[in-house]
Amino acid sequence: SFWTVEDNNRLVMNLQKLNQMEWWECVCVGDPTIDVKKVQPENSNLSDLDGETRQTVEKMMYDQRQKQMGLPTSDEQKKFDMLEKFKKAHPEMDFSQAKIT
Repeated sequence: SFWTVEDNNRLVMNLQKLNQMEWWECVCVGDPTIDVKKVQPENSNLSDLDGETRQTVEKMMYDQRQKQMGLPTSDEQKKFDMLEKFKKAHPEMDFSQAKIT
């Protein structure tokens, strides 16, 4: 998240959500809330999206399916693979008692 001042009289805030899988009930604490359960998103096709957005949506869909099946998300798998590569590169290190989350 970041903010900038434009034209010396306008504050522009760009807020980045930490959890992309959840809707915000309001932008700032104290603002009027909306019932996110009543929100009906527009139907759209992945082909309607630009490349970067489509890639993000496909990753989110994959990660959601993985979570539902109790499997690692793409980020979790990437971390696991990096750790396994490190272990193979350093067989002299003992990871048997390591608690890695």
